[in-house]
Amino acid sequence: MTDQTASPISDSEQTAIRKEKRARILDSGLEAYPADLTRSHALREVRAGWGQLEAGEETDEEVTIGGRVVFIRNTGKLCFATLQDGFTPDDNGERLQVMLSLAEVGEDALARWKADVDLGDHVWVRGRVICSKRGELSVMAAQWRMASKALRPLPALHKDLSDESRVRRRYVDLIARDDARTMVRTRSAITRAVRDTLYDQGYLEVETPTLQLIHGGAAARPFQTHLNAFDLDMTLRIALELHLKRTMVGGADRVFEIGRVFRNEGIDSTHSAEFTMLEAYQSWGDQRTVARLTQDLVVAAADAVGSRQIETPAGTIDLDGEWPWLSVFPALSAEVGQELTVHTPVEVLHGIADAREVEYDAKWAADKMIMELFGELVEPTLLQPTFVYDYPAIAQPLARRHRTDEGKVEAWDLIIGGVERGTGYTELVDPVIQRDVLMSQSVKAAAGDHEAMQFDQDFVEALEHGVPPLGGLGLGMDRLVMLLTGVGIRETILFPLLRPQG
Repeated sequence: MTDQTASPISDSEQTAIRKEKRARILDSGLEAYPADLTRSHALREVRAGWGQLEAGEETDEEVTIGGRVVFIRNTGKLCFATLQDGFTPDDNGERLQVMLSLAEVGEDALARWKADVDLGDHVWVRGRVICSKRGELSVMAAQWRMASKALRPLPALHKDLSDESRVRRRYVDLIARDDARTMVRTRSAITRAVRDTLYDQGYLEVETPTLQLIHGGAAARPFQTHLNAFDLDMTLRIALELHLKRTMVGGADRVFEIGRVFRNEGIDSTHSAEFTMLEAYQSWGDQRTVARLTQDLVVAAADAVGSRQIETPAGTIDLDGEWPWLSVFPALSAEVGQELTVHTPVEVLHGIADAREVEYDAKWAADKMIMELFGELVEPTLLQPTFVYDYPAIAQPLARRHRTDEGKVEAWDLIIGGVERGTGYTELVDPVIQRDVLMSQSVKAAAGDHEAMQFDQDFVEALEHGVPPLGGLGLGMDRLVMLLTGVGIRETILFPLLRPQG
């Protein structure tokens, strides 16, 4: 009897043996990777159609199935294997037992099975649906064929892979772990819920350029590249914003894009060099209307994965009800015990930072200091969903200046579980003011600020054609998945960028 759930020999030895088996299959005139195999039923369909069979019950109904071998037990005249199906939006990959009997498949086919099949192989089986004497729904094979010979062994399926190995070889992780497959399915469900909500509210999905001549739409350092066809230096986009706004100038009423953006900055448990953003813009809207939309999106995503109450080490996050709004300056003033305003001298803010052991750059202006202090002292305490608003003007160069409070912008960040999940604002649509803002940004860029936006003449000219009042939002899809699943960003991204080994 052979139980191949684990192997005492090394991976390299197993690979060598499997390559020999592949060569032997080919030399015998058979195929190791045939292209003519089809299935009458997926494994889940067999279970759905015959799952009611009782122990020992047999049928004459024949099916053709296929799957990855994840368990083998070979005896003299009867062999058992468990096949695993591919995972789908509805399940993690059904498993089903196949049985190979000497009386059913014949001596040669049974011998080939024992000699050629290893864990990880894909096999095709034709046979009757039965229920074993032990009550296991099975297919009793009348014929089998190798569908795809695996040349590398699977990890021991009953042992945990290391975190590094799981992320670096995600394809193996997906084979071995239910949790890995569940994460892919969960992310897909969240993305679909977000899309469906936007479609239901009349949004049009569009796609905008990833390669750009001028980076903008956020304060971030871009990746540089070169387009050989035009001999032009270009960047990968850091945001979706500027081209979506051009679409609004062109007359779209509501648009959105879910796309990859790239920022050449730090990588940690909440940041990745490439990540997925949702940006959406609505005409005749403002920061309040897009806040309502953002809450709808987050709640819909939560509903898609099961609950609006999220358990965390810090307590339960409740996504139900109306989410509160918290103004930056009053909240920070309450935290430090003294009134702070847009006119507070930077020296006072330095003193507060020193007393609270908050690191800062002495070159930072007062508005940047306010943002840093808030981010370090207040933001981590905001467990429940909170729209933090009335930021200093530096926070969002593309947001509308506050209608009543000088030195602020009409913008918010959504904080949930102490982490920023999204942002939104009343858009700056005055082309004269926007030109001035971008010119000041370009001066900073020329002075060496790698995060400052460059001046985009075409974008300003687009605004000069006129655009209605706008509300816009950005929602980090990875951080939304992190919130709803309780894992780090490397787990939410299917194939995250890692430092090369060696």
